Amino acid sequence: MAEGFARAYGSDVIVARSAGLAPALAVAPLSHQVMLEKNIDLGDCYPKPFDHTDDNVDLIVNMSGHDFRPCPGAQMEVWDVFDPIGESEEVFRQVRDEIESRVRELIEKLRSRKPAAPEAIAAGAPSAAPVDTRRRTPGQ
Repeated sequence: MAEGFARAYGSDVIVARSAGLAPALAVAPLSHQVMLEKNIDLGDCYPKPFDHTDDNVDLIVNMSGHDFRPCPGAQMEVWDVFDPIGESEEVFRQVRDEIESRVRELIEKLRSRKPAAPEAIAAGAPSAAPVDTRRRTPGQ
């Protein structure tokens, strides 16, 4: 679910790759169903073991409920998210909505840190500058 939301909402700041410490054999049919209710098709997503990800990882979001040592240099966020496997559609929807909210927050945080695009700088677009608390006009 997180990968689907990240791809749909944050492709400008994140390349999402979902992987697990002990991945299932397939994405749960209810996961597909409740994500389609949000117009997100998980059709190409499938469970992958973490060791199949490349080594170029900046951030790991751990939703496993287990301690995990991240890749060297990677930041770690731990999200305490209930695993809905074996639960009702309503539980899947609740988990979906929680994951959606967390992914949106993460994307906004990443966007706030994102530097200006090189093409914007080359075009002369103003770059983010430190805030002048003395309220002087630029150039003073």
